[in-house]
Amino acid sequence: MMMNNTLEQLRELKLAGMLQAVQEQLAGGAGAALSFEERLALMVDREVHHRGDKRRTALLKRAGLKYPQACIEDVDGRAGRGFERGTLMSLALSRWVEDGTAILATGPTGSGKSWLACALAQYACRRGHSALYLRVPRLADELRMLHGNGGFSRWLATVARTDVVVLDDWGMTALDGPTRSDLMELIDDRAGTRATIVTSQLPIEHWHAWIGDATIADAILDRLLSRSQRLQLKGKSLRPPKAGAADASTPADAGAGNAQ
Repeated sequence: MMMNNTLEQLRELKLAGMLQAVQEQLAGGAGAALSFEERLALMVDREVHHRGDKRRTALLKRAGLKYPQACIEDVDGRAGRGFERGTLMSLALSRWVEDGTAILATGPTGSGKSWLACALAQYACRRGHSALYLRVPRLADELRMLHGNGGFSRWLATVARTDVVVLDDWGMTALDGPTRSDLMELIDDRAGTRATIVTSQLPIEHWHAWIGDATIADAILDRLLSRSQRLQLKGKSLRPPKAGAADASTPADAGAGNAQ
């Protein structure tokens, strides 16, 4: 009866990890050989890991990644892709998030830029950092709605506090004046303090012309390039061919969609 009360109290306190550990010790019998301190340590450790897993799950859900299943362990680092796997792993394991580094990934369509960006953001979430995925071509409509309902300032503050922001498909569509100014505000809030990942088919030397307004372009590029790591992806498309395509995939390319 006393143990039933204890288990119920653990549920009420929302100590799910510790509750599970206690139930396992009661069902198993192996814990009987352990000291009180050892059993308590195991229960507390289980609660800590449970909360960490729950937080990581919440961070990944809030990030809204285009490829939530992407992870750096599956990145394809074959020769000719423009980067070495070891270099990418060193970057992922470094303090790029804490240092507010901008990672600029460029390359042709299908080269795996978006997948790679999501893999880096996903790993950041696994390390306890917040992340947010934004697709630049859709920003104009989303920002107009935010300005219209008065939510832009609150949204901008939320983005400024986010540890990693992915700006996907940068340079794909033309920028209008209001979106250009809002993008400047977003990047200015993050420069040197929060990490940003930018993916683009457009080479970096053409970004100034794409932004359009020379003054704003100078300011945006100064903030992005001052503390950045560049990844220039190369090679043919890694996307699986459409069903019925004339060209048959080689065995090496058949799984590229899962490990880019």
